[in-house]
Amino acid sequence: MDESTDGRGLTRWAWVEIDSSAIAYNLRKARNMAGRGGQVMAVVKADAYGHGAEQVSRIALKAGADRLAVAMVAEGVKLRSVGIAAPILCLAEPPITSIPLLVDNRITPTVDTVDFAIALGEAADARGQVAPYHLAINTGMNRIGVMPVDAVPFLRAIDFHRGIQLEGVFTHFATADCPEEWDFRIQLRRFNETIDAIRAAGFNPGIVHAASSPATIRYPEARFDMVRYGISMYGLHSSDVTRSLIELRPAMSVKARVSFVKTPATGEGVSYGMHYRTPGGIQIATLPLGYGDGMARALSGRCHVLINGMRCNQVGNVCMDQMMVEIPGNSPLHPHGPVEIGDEAVIIGRQGDGEIMLDEHADLLGTVTHEVAIHFGQRLQRFYV
Repeated sequence: MDESTDGRGLTRWAWVEIDSSAIAYNLRKARNMAGRGGQVMAVVKADAYGHGAEQVSRIALKAGADRLAVAMVAEGVKLRSVGIAAPILCLAEPPITSIPLLVDNRITPTVDTVDFAIALGEAADARGQVAPYHLAINTGMNRIGVMPVDAVPFLRAIDFHRGIQLEGVFTHFATADCPEEWDFRIQLRRFNETIDAIRAAGFNPGIVHAASSPATIRYPEARFDMVRYGISMYGLHSSDVTRSLIELRPAMSVKARVSFVKTPATGEGVSYGMHYRTPGGIQIATLPLGYGDGMARALSGRCHVLINGMRCNQVGNVCMDQMMVEIPGNSPLHPHGPVEIGDEAVIIGRQGDGEIMLDEHADLLGTVTHEVAIHFGQRLQRFYV
């Protein structure tokens, strides 16, 4: 196939496709769940879970998101550099040395130490500004945040500074996607009690938020003033407990074109270590993507690829830049005939009646779809459809 005729193969026959309409559809689901007056924060950290932070941010904001969330200051600065003006929250307190970038780029930090809060106020005041911040409460995740009993004393310790203003208070649930609810209920109770104490002490907590994707879907009482919509915006579930509760549309597909085809003799080995040997009478097709592109080496010989309507076994060790696939011989079960160079392969996504989802890879790897999606977004070129 002439690469010049294929917009998704101009430099390499492997790419990622992102369905923009799926992201918008999933975001509107959150918009409906947030309800009238509720806000939606679209989480675009880690390059939007491998989907492309700039493009996803624009899609989400157009579909009704009010704010964006990132994990690092650099992620927020990058969004500002491409003209995105929506409010951006950094979901963890960054180093004090990042404060000038935060203030200059209007990125709202999470705060959970007095030293950072005072330094933020000093930097903002020196610029004639008042910097908003969100206070993190540790209700049981034990990752970041002020302990509930310390929330009011913390606010009293920094409230004097004219350079900062409390814009929101939040927590994060550790078990919102787990079948049992005991720990979730404990965290929710602690958070409600903390918010009540903050208000009773005369502080306005501002935007109260706690629900990530699974909590947004499962627990209306946890939605408060705003929901933080991350993994579900990309059409993925963090666990099986939400599948029956909401329809989502996966946004990411991973595709490639066959770059080489051969018909090895019976007993010939394939790839490093030759752990797979051909039974004969089959084709071995090479695809130009590997573990350098997110196709985990641990999937070697365990996963499948769709080619010409066939669900084909991946065989041999996945290489850094390439992997091999076994094409069954022509038979009533596989009537499609031989595969040719240039034929399209689907690693993640749909082809004909077949479908391979990110969940399938995640289950084989014993991990979450978040990790799989992020890795596919690191080196492969993305196209938005």
